[in-house]
Amino acid sequence: MSRRYRATVIWTGDRGVGTSAYRAYGREHRILVEGKPELAGSADPAFLGNAERHNPEDLLVAALSACHMLWYLHLAADAGIRVTAYEDAAEGVMTAKDDGGRFEAVTLNPVVTIAQGDAARAEALHGAAHRRCFIANSVAFPVTHRPVIRAEPR
Repeated sequence: MSRRYRATVIWTGDRGVGTSAYRAYGREHRILVEGKPELAGSADPAFLGNAERHNPEDLLVAALSACHMLWYLHLAADAGIRVTAYEDAAEGVMTAKDDGGRFEAVTLNPVVTIAQGDAARAEALHGAAHRRCFIANSVAFPVTHRPVIRAEPR
């Protein structure tokens, strides 16, 4: 089964002189996906971007985190583990070079609260979620996870 995903990116950073010089243009852009709210994008501030807008690096880390979470919740439901809270403070490390750069790694740090089910099994499901995550399977750098499982008091 193959699926297509479409997004439109529209540059809005022309300051009247186009790309006449590296510092002459803005990095602002709009990200449109039909039927969904618009995202305001830019570059990372280190690359002359607008800190108030999403940048591609943030969105990549968020995509990895969300994909992992969605698979985890699916697997937890199938395993009879009742998750009542999930939060991930994911972090990516990118090395920039003159000719570009690359992500070196992303670490997911999910904190999961369960009301029912075995905590050890709940922790083990993170490995299965990682193996099934479409985004993690598509990147050329390691994606690791350091889960914390908290059980609600009975």
